[in-house]
Amino acid sequence: MTRTGREGLLVLADGTVFEGELVGAEAAGGVATGEVVFNTALSGYQEVISDPSYAGQIITFTASHIGNYGVTDADDEGRRPFCRGLVVRDLARRRSSWRATGDLDGYLRRHGVPAIAGVDTRRLTRHIRQSGALPGAFGSDDEATLEAAAASEPGTDGRDLVPTVTCAEPYALPVGVGPSRSEPMPRHIVAYDFGIKRTILRHLARLGRVTVVPADTPPAEVLALAPDGVFLSNGPGDPAAVGYAVGTIRELLGGLPVFGICLGHQLLATALGGTTHKLPFGHHGGNHPVRRLATGRVEITSQNHNYAVVGGSLGAGVDVTHVNLNDGIIEGIRSARLRAFGVQYHPEAGPGPHDAAYLFSEFAALMDASRGNGFRRPKREVMTSVGGTNDLELATPEPIASGARGHRGG
Repeated sequence: MTRTGREGLLVLADGTVFEGELVGAEAAGGVATGEVVFNTALSGYQEVISDPSYAGQIITFTASHIGNYGVTDADDEGRRPFCRGLVVRDLARRRSSWRATGDLDGYLRRHGVPAIAGVDTRRLTRHIRQSGALPGAFGSDDEATLEAAAASEPGTDGRDLVPTVTCAEPYALPVGVGPSRSEPMPRHIVAYDFGIKRTILRHLARLGRVTVVPADTPPAEVLALAPDGVFLSNGPGDPAAVGYAVGTIRELLGGLPVFGICLGHQLLATALGGTTHKLPFGHHGGNHPVRRLATGRVEITSQNHNYAVVGGSLGAGVDVTHVNLNDGIIEGIRSARLRAFGVQYHPEAGPGPHDAAYLFSEFAALMDASRGNGFRRPKREVMTSVGGTNDLELATPEPIASGARGHRGG
């Protein structure tokens, strides 16, 4: 483990104390605060750290050794990490991968992410499982100061954190190409950025031309871009606090195919008459079993969310398509009449298994079945899988002038 000589404490809002050693960046004011959650993934720590959905949270890794294969810019999922800090058992002293361009400790310092190592993460994880996700604080201050800082941390309840992670202006990705990689595909997708991951953009770019827009973009601006479908991305915070997005989705529903992931799924469910609630400690990891009800097949999925759709709250004509086999929560929904569907988990697998990558192909098939009809309300939905891959490299986004404007966050 990296030795810094900076002893520190992690104190939860309920007064539980953990000893450790401060690594990474120096926290602003000497104290890092946030909602403490745990992630069970065995690899992909850089993708987890850089996932914008962790804004407002301190990530505890349950895997014992973190940082052993270093970091590389190609694995970043956001323009920078938005998490409040990390808790690890053992931070590797050296990297051992040919892909690595740096070590994790240097990465954390470069991006201003504080961390505490040497913590008994098994004890911490058990405590969170029993008590639920709790605000916490860590640093070199005394226990009383840290406990007070933890008690004053609001966590994610009732908070709209999307403005802190969304893009400031619309931008376009390069035109996607078909399987032959020779002819551009005619589809145009508008993706709402609530904290979108780059691996999601890679998948969307395989389907056609992609325009990414800020979270508060009005429906009229989206329709002016003449898309074939609208994508609702993942993101941080409480979906109940993102009412402006729900109103936008309601105006778009029925006129264009809509696909939502994670927070996008929760916002879609809300627009369809559902409600959301906070889970005790959420789902954060790469091995969650989900059953696809149409086939009975079980998918191993990557997940990162603290909120979920309340069972039985969805409006008429909305079907539940997937359920979590660990706790039974809703993992997928669909409205055939409105040509809309969403999943709570991450089919793009960044990091994680690829079992659910077919969902992007279903979005493509839905757009193809609807293309040429303009903004309309269809009689039925088509959800036919056409296969899929996961190997497209993401090019640098190109800013666009159409609809560009400032944004309140990001």
